[in-house]
Amino acid sequence: MEYHITQYDLEQGALEIQYIEEFFGEFPRKKTAEEIVRRLTGRAHLILLANAPLPDDPGTVVPVSFKVAHEIRPPEREPKLVDLVDRLRGDVQFDGRKVLYTWIGGTRRDWRAQGHFRALTEQQELWAIGQGFDEIVVKTKNKFYEMRGTLDHLRFEVVKYERRAGDNAESKVYLSKKLLPDVVEKHRSAKTVVQIPV
Repeated sequence: MEYHITQYDLEQGALEIQYIEEFFGEFPRKKTAEEIVRRLTGRAHLILLANAPLPDDPGTVVPVSFKVAHEIRPPEREPKLVDLVDRLRGDVQFDGRKVLYTWIGGTRRDWRAQGHFRALTEQQELWAIGQGFDEIVVKTKNKFYEMRGTLDHLRFEVVKYERRAGDNAESKVYLSKKLLPDVVEKHRSAKTVVQIPV
């Protein structure tokens, strides 16, 4: 199977992400395009969407999976990023290294387990290596079993676990993948990638 991926610029990509997040019922709060632009402006970032045809209407192609990532670098100013960097200190090396944070992403329920998220992750890794990044970090919750399983298959390692008292399902899991020279050799997805604007 060949995966069709679009890499967007900031403004158009933010609108696309705002649109696709409406299809994710498990996200308690959807990101707005304005919030996405504010977070990504002034830092290295990547917005990717995978598209696929509707099963009952192959002529109609829709966005089915997405990933938004950006550089994190101390000292951060935005409170959420200050908190993230503080939580990762001691578990992720920042000094003299470039760290990419996978901020948001997911796959629509009807298209899960078809390799779209893997294809996006592999494209993200190619881009990150080309941009000189040393490591990719992602944060999820213990209850997102499918996501944790996917990250495990993609060779992300748990670097920190924050147990939430009274509800372990809500515990935070931080995972990391170092971008070593052999990372690309392990990629399996055939991809067509289009950059917008061209």
